[in-house]
Amino acid sequence: MRYVTNLPYETKEEEHVTIPMSDGVRLSAHIWRPTSSDQEPVPAVLEYIPYRKRDLTAVRDSVHHPYLAGHGYACVRVDLRGTGDSEGVLRDEYLEREQADAEEVLAWLAEQPWCDGGTGMMGISWGAFAALQVAARRPPSLKAIAIASFTDDRHADDMHYMGGALLSDNLAEAGTMFAYGTCPPDPAVVGDRWRGMWHERLENTEPWVLEWLRHQRRDDYWRHASVCEDYTSVRCPVLASSGWADGYSNAVTRLLGNLDVPRKGLIGPWSHKFPHLGEPGPAIGYLQELVRWWDHWLKGVDNGVMDGPMLLAWMQDSVPPSTSYEERPGRWVGEPDWPSPHIRPETRPLTRHTIGPGQDATAAPSEGGAAMTVRSPLSVGQFAGKWASYNAPPDLPYDQREEDGGSLVFDSEPLTEPVEILGSPSVELDLTVSEPVALVAARLSDVSPDGAATRVSYGILNLTRRDSTESPEPLEPGRRYRATIPLNGVAQAFPPGHRIRLSLSTSYWPLAWPAPKPALLGVHEHSSTLTLPVRPVDEPDEVASSPFGEPEGTPPLAMTQVTPPEERWDVKRDLIDYRSELDIVKDRGTVRFEDIGLEAGRRAHERYTAVADDFTSVGGETTWTMRFRRDDWDVRVVTSTRLTCDETDFFVDATLDAYEADRRVFSRTWNEKVPRDLL
Repeated sequence: MRYVTNLPYETKEEEHVTIPMSDGVRLSAHIWRPTSSDQEPVPAVLEYIPYRKRDLTAVRDSVHHPYLAGHGYACVRVDLRGTGDSEGVLRDEYLEREQADAEEVLAWLAEQPWCDGGTGMMGISWGAFAALQVAARRPPSLKAIAIASFTDDRHADDMHYMGGALLSDNLAEAGTMFAYGTCPPDPAVVGDRWRGMWHERLENTEPWVLEWLRHQRRDDYWRHASVCEDYTSVRCPVLASSGWADGYSNAVTRLLGNLDVPRKGLIGPWSHKFPHLGEPGPAIGYLQELVRWWDHWLKGVDNGVMDGPMLLAWMQDSVPPSTSYEERPGRWVGEPDWPSPHIRPETRPLTRHTIGPGQDATAAPSEGGAAMTVRSPLSVGQFAGKWASYNAPPDLPYDQREEDGGSLVFDSEPLTEPVEILGSPSVELDLTVSEPVALVAARLSDVSPDGAATRVSYGILNLTRRDSTESPEPLEPGRRYRATIPLNGVAQAFPPGHRIRLSLSTSYWPLAWPAPKPALLGVHEHSSTLTLPVRPVDEPDEVASSPFGEPEGTPPLAMTQVTPPEERWDVKRDLIDYRSELDIVKDRGTVRFEDIGLEAGRRAHERYTAVADDFTSVGGETTWTMRFRRDDWDVRVVTSTRLTCDETDFFVDATLDAYEADRRVFSRTWNEKVPRDLL
């Protein structure tokens, strides 16, 4: 990244500004704005998230908010209610109170003498969710949003219930917020009130995984703040981006296809990162794109930002399987609209060696013949990687050949010419199962001539939700059903000599929680199909080979690494007791923020276990330690959440401990049971 200090506007910074809410709670904001805005008001751009602006996101914030401020904007970073230095308690994600607070923040910003009355919202992940959800509420000052790594469907396309199947990230993310939501504010900001504010959080926090498990169907809990329920509610322009390695690779194209407002889409090879920090690379000059976006929609500059393709996507070249990449080779392609007139869906039956493009699929599929069957072991999924990759520690899927050993596998013939796909593949199965509850995981892989298999995309379906996630129904063993499994969106080039592989399994642990019992899946191959969104290789790319500049930002905040970070991703198998384990450590070490004299440490440890093929032996545990220290102020929060099951219930065992120095000042445990609902 190129760090820039010579910007068009001189800026000033207000590190802690309180914004009053209508119920008396005050939120904490960090504001960067042009010095000249005291006399010449400017638009305001809000980022609204729960991840602690004063310390834990301070370095990241220092790279992009001063940059945008230096281009003529008041950039405002607000801690959500109950997080960082804001008052109150954060009880769950995306609640009505959170969104009402955001509307009040926007109204407050629009009324400030340094603001010209126009506002925008930006962010990644939670910040992008917030911006899209608030846009659907149409606050009068909000003129445009720029969002990265988000979804419009909280139930099926977030880290909760992919295809109606419970994701392990449901537990992992709940553990993250259990830790962040119970940290104290900084006494240097809030004064002696810090201890009372902290204990209010500790005493009123429940592990969020409990609430998320209480809503296993798509109900009003998930419909709330899911913009897919009413796309017409969004009336402002939207710049939407994501990455193919992220868990949120699908919503960009859905917004492009369903919104009726000015909109642009951008999908790179990235994991869960802003595009200017994108990993795997290439990262792009995203902040320059934001300046153009805000200049047009907040200042009325006729700069051509809406010219060119509606969607820019990174067409990924074939690569060997790896759990991490520094760069993904490929090229940018552009689509004028979405759905794109360039994309041609090609549907192929699943007979052996007939799933590749160019095969004859005009004949009606046969309904007869014996089904191919599989009952997958729990080991299928150990090389699946993370639902939402952060590319650190290495968390992308590894070589799929071990996974394929417990799966039904369908290969194309070796390709005689290159094939490129852009969009969401899908699988339609004519199937039977032996149990009333079962799931199917479908994986699309690029198989090189030496046999290595790189996963390209995947999808999961809880078959009890094959027709409805609102009203699931148990399966009748032996009865034939048809079910469609959508796979995650992707742009992928398959070279000549490679094969395209579809793999089907009945388990995908620990990415997805397994069914109560192992199920035998029967697939009638001649009447089952794979549909690929083929983009002809001779189609013009409609975009320059390098449409973006080099990543830019302002110099990061000074920080010293006091103790080293640790990253670990271990797959273990004990061949005596047949216990398998995925052990993940994400330890940021301890860092010192030199400007405020604060040391902060974060350590997360996730462990997922199973024994042999006992589907009720699976368990997941996430433990977090958060520590903050300055002079004689030394506080620590330790949270632990464990999720286990039997055939009928889930069991949640959680602990929350808080310390001042080495003295424990708060402790609470939870031991809860939640019935399984066809899950």
